[in-house]
Amino acid sequence: MSHHDEATPGRTRVWGLRPVVNRYLNRLTTPLARRLPGFAILTHRGRKSGRAYSTPVNVFRRGDDYFFFLTYGSDSQWVKNVLASGSCSIETRGRIVELAEPELVTDPELRPAPPPVRFIEQRIAGVTQYLRMRAAA
Repeated sequence: MSHHDEATPGRTRVWGLRPVVNRYLNRLTTPLARRLPGFAILTHRGRKSGRAYSTPVNVFRRGDDYFFFLTYGSDSQWVKNVLASGSCSIETRGRIVELAEPELVTDPELRPAPPPVRFIEQRIAGVTQYLRMRAAA
């Protein structure tokens, strides 16, 4: 039995850290996430409320594809909201980018991830999924 079989589907080893990260760390990282390479502020709409939410995320771009390695898993509210709406926007390096066509990919190798990111996400967090989106035309 692999270590991934023991977790709840859609959640990773670090799922339990979400409340602390949301309460404290996101407040500190939000101003930086707008400007630093590899980070963004993702804006999405609530599935039920329709309310706009902003979440600091790691993002990696390859051409028109944007990859979000799901540190807490696909059970996160922002992931569910983006999949339900089919779109979101990100603010990265001072630019707003509209994204569409979200695809949830299960790939324990995390092939599109840069090697240091792959190591941290796979080995430490137990990440097996990522969200791939394309820049909207």
